[in-house]
Amino acid sequence: MRWRRRSERLAAEVTAEGSRWRPVLAAVPRHLLVPRWWITPEGEPWGVWQVRDGAANRDEWARAVYQNVSLVTEVERVHADLGADGTVLTGSPTSTSAMPGLVLRLLRHAQIHDGARVLIVGTGSGYPAALAARRFGAEQVTSIDISPYLTDAAAGRLATIGLRPTLLTGDGTGPLPGPYDRIVSMTGVRPIPASRLAALRPGARLVTTIAATPLIVCAVKNADGRAYGQIAWDRGIFTTADTPDQDRREPVPAVADDSGGEESLSRYPVVRIRPFSDVGVMLEFAVPGIRHEYEEHAGGRRTVRMSHPDGSWARATACGDEPSPVVQGGPRRLWDLWEEVRHDWLLGGSMPAYGAQAVVEADGAVQLSRGPWRYLIRWPTSDRRAVRYVGPRAVRAQGCGEASSFGTPPPVRR
Repeated sequence: MRWRRRSERLAAEVTAEGSRWRPVLAAVPRHLLVPRWWITPEGEPWGVWQVRDGAANRDEWARAVYQNVSLVTEVERVHADLGADGTVLTGSPTSTSAMPGLVLRLLRHAQIHDGARVLIVGTGSGYPAALAARRFGAEQVTSIDISPYLTDAAAGRLATIGLRPTLLTGDGTGPLPGPYDRIVSMTGVRPIPASRLAALRPGARLVTTIAATPLIVCAVKNADGRAYGQIAWDRGIFTTADTPDQDRREPVPAVADDSGGEESLSRYPVVRIRPFSDVGVMLEFAVPGIRHEYEEHAGGRRTVRMSHPDGSWARATACGDEPSPVVQGGPRRLWDLWEEVRHDWLLGGSMPAYGAQAVVEADGAVQLSRGPWRYLIRWPTSDRRAVRYVGPRAVRAQGCGEASSFGTPPPVRR
């Protein structure tokens, strides 16, 4: 494949003229790191995947890998390398080769200097490690991933292009080797594993995304064991970090045929909630772990379904901008929370977490603040009391996200 010119065009697209990163991106043959990938076939809904083999169609391969797009390399822990030609799967991506521009922005957020020891959490295809190793030297770069297949495949492919960073197989949310001057996470976490702060030197910098959001924590570790910084954001959401005991196949509670819920009429039309909308992120803060399904039907009719592991569910169907009939049930009224979040966003005009100050505690909890807005991302506890998300109007939250308000919150609706 004549890849160099394509790689140079990609580098010019995602870097400024004169950037020291431009020749780095141009020199990395991404196609060798992503020989096979999953796509959603034309006419199929998102969540249906078919394997593509680059060697079988080199023109398609070149077009796919040298665009500034993410490529899904693993679905429900089935890597595209291991899927037979024509294989079709349904489910969610569990590993990707993230879009080059997004990977580069995370590395830039880290403000890596020459001689810094860098840990990249989430090896994936090996592309982030390839960029860092090409720019700063392979001896300065370590990458860790929970999947032995991913680390073995990435090591072999990186070696073919003359790069040999240290690749480790292990739990990126558990104990980490160290110390490091920079830790950059290519997987989302919520909250931040305490081991990441422990593996940083004082004065070292942490960059990580918050799971299920486009928010990026950029913070510097202080001598007191905390890290202080700000929230950046991007138009991308990284896959959530795996843990050894995690079961990604936990079923989503079915809501399509449920009956007996409360019926109401929403004042808002039905819209797609995820993946990148501000209000979708605000709803994730209000109800951590909420899940969404979206369908479009003939005639412009749309259906949104929401569910939560606690058994709460909601369903709404409407056409165009007409008010939507809603049915919801379970311990919480998810659609009511969704409406409160939308109202907050309309009053405030933006997502309050954008540009917020961030303090990462030694145990990984993250305190966010911007003006009067406060939010605490913490580890879940057995305490199931209702807590509050503070916006122009208060939205109730529960679980591993908690907001503090100035004063006593009003009673929670039952």
